[in-house]
Amino acid sequence: MKKDYYEILGIDKSADASAIKKAYRKKAIEFHPDKNPGDKAAEENFKLAAEAYEVLSDADKKARYDQYGHAAFENGGGFGGHGGFNNMEDIFSQFGDIFGGGFGGFGGFGGGGGQRRVKGSSLRIKVKLTLEDIANGVEKKVKVKRKVQASGVTYKTCATCNGSGQVMRVQNTILGRMQTSSPCPSCQGSGQTLDHKPQGADTEGMITTEETVSIKIPAGVSDGIQLKVSGKGNEAPGANSVPGDLIVVIEEIEHEFLKREGENIHYDLYLNIADAALGGSKEIDTVNGKVRIKIDEGIQSGKILRLKGKGLPSLNGYGNGDFLIHINVWTPKKLTKEQKDFFEKMKNDDNFTPHPQKGDKSFFEKVKEMFS
Repeated sequence: MKKDYYEILGIDKSADASAIKKAYRKKAIEFHPDKNPGDKAAEENFKLAAEAYEVLSDADKKARYDQYGHAAFENGGGFGGHGGFNNMEDIFSQFGDIFGGGFGGFGGFGGGGGQRRVKGSSLRIKVKLTLEDIANGVEKKVKVKRKVQASGVTYKTCATCNGSGQVMRVQNTILGRMQTSSPCPSCQGSGQTLDHKPQGADTEGMITTEETVSIKIPAGVSDGIQLKVSGKGNEAPGANSVPGDLIVVIEEIEHEFLKREGENIHYDLYLNIADAALGGSKEIDTVNGKVRIKIDEGIQSGKILRLKGKGLPSLNGYGNGDFLIHINVWTPKKLTKEQKDFFEKMKNDDNFTPHPQKGDKSFFEKVKEMFS
């Protein structure tokens, strides 16, 4: 079981952005590879702290984590909430500046003046899912146009920043001489500039290509949730760059008959008067196939039948919702003479006179329960 992100950073859920950043910096310095050379346990803790900070420092990801836990990002499809840190260099390329000048990077990367890895821009796509897709999970193949480095392109060390990716400026202020650093304007912080541009490439040595990406979407997702396929966004110029991510936004297709409410599914079943009076059985479609249900004799309109566990699975793995069948007794709008004669005779029949029992809740009581 994965460790809780708040526990990793040693904070509680009420911590604000400043406290989260402070806690991460403390953990990152404690387990920094420069302080713990060759220590695999420290390296793992360093990665876990970066993973926790990547999620908790982002308001949207933090909200999803608070609601769903690790299940909001774990889906087996190569995408998740922690940025897909494959190695230490990925962490320094994204969070190197948080360490300040006290430490160098790892393998020449990071925030202490070493050459930086530039991450490519992310791409966003929408994927439409049916309720059946959401109920069972699905693998989707989508075509994505992304920028990649052209075959044969080469880069050289940036002459402006000498490969550091940063330029230093010294300013005279009332407090004295202040030194600041900023990304190099010539190489945008990568430390490299274009050396050889192949035919067909743009001024940065990039071309646009179309790629088919396979996305495994877990069961239980909802409309608007965002998933991430690491490394399938645009690439960036430079020999040491890393590609961006593909952000997948889920769009739920409204079902013709079924209505979703969280993990529960609602279905309106219409019965004619004869079926309601005599009872029997009915076959209905659920998100997981057909189910035959029993109809009791004398069932009343407004009755709700519950099929436990036949709804949608919870994204955090806490079981399934229910399938709720709302009974509606259909009154015919037109009657034949024989039918009218029958109902005329039944008007004064005691068996057709309403006798609500104590357990039969009124419409207003049901509405009150729904909103209480």
